[in-house]
Amino acid sequence: MRRFIREAKKGYIEVAFNGSPAGIPLDTQFSLPAKGVTAFFGPPGCGKTTLARCIAGVQRLPNGFCAIDGEIWQDETTFRPPHMRRVAYVFQPPILSSQLSVRRTLLYNASKSEPTLIDFDGVVELLSLAPLLERSPSHLSAIERQRLALGSALLGQPRLLLLDDPLLVRDRAAKCEILPFLERMRQTLPLPMIFISHDMADIERIADQLVMMKDGAVTGAGPLNVVQGEPALAGRGDAAVCLDTVVGGYDCRYGLIMLRFKAARLRVPGVPLRPGAQLRLRIAADDVSIACERPRGSSILNVFRARITASLPHGEAEVTLVLSLETGRSSVPLLARITRRSFDVLRLSIGAEVFAEVARAVPLGLPSGCLQRPPHPNENLRQI
Repeated sequence: MRRFIREAKKGYIEVAFNGSPAGIPLDTQFSLPAKGVTAFFGPPGCGKTTLARCIAGVQRLPNGFCAIDGEIWQDETTFRPPHMRRVAYVFQPPILSSQLSVRRTLLYNASKSEPTLIDFDGVVELLSLAPLLERSPSHLSAIERQRLALGSALLGQPRLLLLDDPLLVRDRAAKCEILPFLERMRQTLPLPMIFISHDMADIERIADQLVMMKDGAVTGAGPLNVVQGEPALAGRGDAAVCLDTVVGGYDCRYGLIMLRFKAARLRVPGVPLRPGAQLRLRIAADDVSIACERPRGSSILNVFRARITASLPHGEAEVTLVLSLETGRSSVPLLARITRRSFDVLRLSIGAEVFAEVARAVPLGLPSGCLQRPPHPNENLRQI
């Protein structure tokens, strides 16, 4: 077996599996931070759930390697069974007993030892379960049952939470009900989570890292916005990059949120938010245009210096440009989709310095730091 991961590192999820458990081939190797949400993305049948089962120890693949936050769960000489890995595995749909009330279900699944992650009251508040405590799970809606399953999993004080397509519901409105709770868990708990999905819209909203899979193999792994710039995703029709920004102020005269990411500045329409709140933006490739000189007299508010790092064909008439925004000492990836004619007329090439014009940036979700009222125009605003 090929092995690139040789020792467990504190603060990382490290995985290396190669073989065919249950007849499904796997060739998976990655090392990512053990914090926030790591999403497994790929078409149905690509091996996402099989990989998760190997990490949980439910399926054993000889000679595999798995370490979480410096703790080895499997290597050549070690194999911890599932009950010793402290993994919480939440399925869709959740498996719940109808004989117990919501309260008794939570208490039944709670760890008997002292809570290290979250206690009963914390779970009830985090997932808004108080109105449901005396009801039977059989009388709950699908979303309420999902929240109960999440609460039961958290009360087991896990080291890792595996979410196997928890948003596999029939309509987008139902997804919008459960997504804020997953976001709240991500922001509140120091718990690494693996989120399995084939819906990029859900991943863009809550993931920090992304593992791309195809035919049982990991084809890309890294921070979400970096992997979004790789050909497999940049070539999609709905290609986009997500940026995590920080609120720096509010222009109440024009209704613009003042944002910063690294050393760059950004203005987008929206409601006033508390300075310091985090806001994730989705910038679609179709909403970014290219200029060879800084535009003058333009309606576009957000223009950045950038460098072209790759050019990918998109159909017969368009190309997708992978850009690197210069934001001080580091760079930020961005995508732009333009016509082939524009590419030729502007004489663009790999490595060329250009200006990226961002016509639209869409906020994903609304942070809890939303202000109750817009500031008065005469108030002093804290600018970035």
